[in-house]
Amino acid sequence: DQQHRHLLRRHERRHVDASLIPFLKSLTGTIIKVLVVISVMGMVGIQMTSFIAILGAAGLAVGMALSGTLQNFAGGVIILIFRPFNVGDFIEAQGYLGSVKEITIFTTLLNTADKKVVIIPNGPLSTGSLINYSREPLRRVDFKFGIAYGDDMENFKRAMNDFIAEDVRILTDPEPFIGLVELGDSSVNFAVRVWVNGPDYWDVFFLMN
Repeated sequence: DQQHRHLLRRHERRHVDASLIPFLKSLTGTIIKVLVVISVMGMVGIQMTSFIAILGAAGLAVGMALSGTLQNFAGGVIILIFRPFNVGDFIEAQGYLGSVKEITIFTTLLNTADKKVVIIPNGPLSTGSLINYSREPLRRVDFKFGIAYGDDMENFKRAMNDFIAEDVRILTDPEPFIGLVELGDSSVNFAVRVWVNGPDYWDVFFLMN
């Protein structure tokens, strides 16, 4: 356990990526425990050659029993190699939406907006589709607003442009877009699209509404 903590301190001093630290922590912890068990078995006189033979004979059954676990381990390695996301990224995957809190050897932990911790196995996470909202610095905020038939369309556009100009978080490049998107049963609907820096997305979304 002391060697384990020492290894983690070395990683932190060397500024290892935050995504790697929990993974290395759980991996080294598992390896150390296995080595301790093997050492103890040797100290109490168990013949290691016999133990290895028994272990080899049971390997197929154990492998089948742990196939899901091994897939999750392989998935964790793939995630850390190809980096579809890092700790702190805001992602949508496996039906969940949240910030990546931790990546371990078998699972990835998401922290949702309402402070729930979702634990997702690394296997399906590494092979399934996901959306990484933090990968690009800008995000587009999309709205649909309706006015009544007979209302002044140009007046609506002027009012909307004035309102957009009042919010300094809305970028002028790319420039905002306002266009007629649908003639509804009871309203004329417009698409309003503005660009913001990623962290400003939700504040602008709720303010515009």
